[in-house]
Amino acid sequence: MTQLKHIAVVGNIGAGKTTLTKLLAQHYNWTPQYESADENPYIIDFYNDMHRWSFNLQIYFLNARLTQLLEIQESGVTVIQDRTIYEDAYIFAPNLQEMGLMAKRDFDNYIAIFNTIKKMIKPPGLLIYLKASLPALVDQIQKRGREYEDSIRLDYLKRLNEHYNNWIDNYTDGKLLIINVDECNFAEKEEDFAEVIRRIDVEMNGLFNEL
Repeated sequence: MTQLKHIAVVGNIGAGKTTLTKLLAQHYNWTPQYESADENPYIIDFYNDMHRWSFNLQIYFLNARLTQLLEIQESGVTVIQDRTIYEDAYIFAPNLQEMGLMAKRDFDNYIAIFNTIKKMIKPPGLLIYLKASLPALVDQIQKRGREYEDSIRLDYLKRLNEHYNNWIDNYTDGKLLIINVDECNFAEKEEDFAEVIRRIDVEMNGLFNEL
């Protein structure tokens, strides 16, 4: 079996990244690295005034995820990560700039910092993308009841989904596994989670590059 050192779970807000990260960490005895959204000092301000706080938010995430990556590289154990530094650079920041919520000079500055960081890091050995429709995302966001997420705009979620799908369609940095959340309720159905495990085992056994 192929020994992976870094597995990453990616997907839009509400796709189920944290839940799947926790389940897989328990199943494989991997070390989980969770996104620290609730600890972000800018998150509430951002959802209330995206234009004012977008750059601050993205810089915070960039630093937090670089710190995580350095810890992963130095850990010597297999780590499963909830969200990646690539999503910030390829999805969230460009989306904010395109929506007029981040000034171009701030975006250019952000991308320049990311490009410097990119030279120092390696992509995950396996990328797991949780693909979800807009209704599925909204339903999950409402279920978890985070007050600061109440103001998330539907057009914001929709555009993020478009950016995610475009990124994944062109992803060539490593092994990729796509899970359709609308058809796979891994959080509540044992048989669906078992299917996720089966597909991950196939990837780690090196039978296919993509499923």
